Amino acid sequence: MIEKKSNTEKLVILGAGESGVGTALLGKDRGYDVFVSDFGMIKEEYAKQLEQAEIPFESGKHTKEEILNATVVVKSPGIPDRVSIVQELLVNNIPVISEIEFASKYTGATIIGITGSNGKTTTTLLTGHLLKSELSKVGIAGNIGDSFAKSVLEQECSHYVLELSSFQLDGVFQFTPHIAVLTNITPDHLDRYDYKFENYVASKFRIAMNQSENDYFIYDADDKVIKEYIENSKIKAQCIPFSIEQELEQGVYLKNNTIMMRFNENEEKIAQVSDLAVSGKHNTKNAMAAATVAKLVGIRKQVIRESLSSFKNVAHRLEDVLKIKNVHYINDSKATNINATYYALEAVKKPIVWIVGGVDKGNDYSELLGLVNEKVKAIICLGVDNSKIVEAFQGSVEYITETQSMNEAVQMAYRVSEKGDSVLLSPCCASFDLFKNYEDRGDQFKEAVRNL
Repeated sequence: MIEKKSNTEKLVILGAGESGVGTALLGKDRGYDVFVSDFGMIKEEYAKQLEQAEIPFESGKHTKEEILNATVVVKSPGIPDRVSIVQELLVNNIPVISEIEFASKYTGATIIGITGSNGKTTTTLLTGHLLKSELSKVGIAGNIGDSFAKSVLEQECSHYVLELSSFQLDGVFQFTPHIAVLTNITPDHLDRYDYKFENYVASKFRIAMNQSENDYFIYDADDKVIKEYIENSKIKAQCIPFSIEQELEQGVYLKNNTIMMRFNENEEKIAQVSDLAVSGKHNTKNAMAAATVAKLVGIRKQVIRESLSSFKNVAHRLEDVLKIKNVHYINDSKATNINATYYALEAVKKPIVWIVGGVDKGNDYSELLGLVNEKVKAIICLGVDNSKIVEAFQGSVEYITETQSMNEAVQMAYRVSEKGDSVLLSPCCASFDLFKNYEDRGDQFKEAVRNL
């Protein structure tokens, strides 16, 4: 554990959410003069934590005199760089970093960083599950659960498994995970990257920019975007690919539906795909990435195999809800883009009644047409504006309808589904038109199903 040290530096935190308050608490514990500023209203639970720690804060405004007097500023990942206060900080050469960058300076733990457009939450939780099977001090944090800063403050860990969003990576400059995982890259959040996909790709690869020859970079060898970037860039870390499409000379791959590892000409079986606790090709890849991390930190092969079969997936990601009159109801509310929904449609084997819709993020639904034609028997749109979805699929399914509430959507799905079908909520869109967030959307789905 890194020892505390007194200093007179001023730490200003923009945004008083989970990461901001965690950073404030850690910063005060490490001797900083801390000030928290949130342009919106601060949730009561976070305001209480700041008050109890006697950390000064403001809400509903940004006081420039306080903020521009900072030695260092930690910015919430939800705040874009283009906002005026951030621009003023940068003009004044005041460092603006992420909570991940700040907290990493105060732990000597081995850090495993996991990012990707899709699959990073499942891969993070699965990796944590594998490591916890044999290691006693494993923390899981970042873009999931408690903030990294709060975890560093409250527990002493030998290993941290961090889920990292592109927004969090944008604010790292010296952060160096010993093991980095990149699950995949597909277009997402392009409004934050000047609508340039190459900027988003570069953001994801920041996870590896400070790694050395003694570190590891695990990546999907089937992802053309990742492969092309690696071919044209210098990744200093030892690169370990995984693939479900080809047998690799070095790395992790499938052979006869078995996950295999080959390092230095030694080939060994890890697990049968049929024994994995999570289904679908994308989850096979997530399991490959997690198993590779576990192998690198010394978890025994037998333990890896057993843990892969005992894992329980994250809520709102292909989550089994109930089976009613032999119809399977599945909550995939976390699927907020085309790629995530593609994986869900691919993973479900039975005829699908598909609940889809919300705030469109520039989706190209043509990428789903093949799977919709093959698997989907009915589409129930759930959103304020469903016109783009109706236009994309009205010729592909016999039944398509529009709804404006979760109860209405679930009731409609109940009426049109038949014995042996699956009702899949996989919205492919953000949730903010009708719901607080994707968790609220998924919770309302589960409640509506239970009330059938």
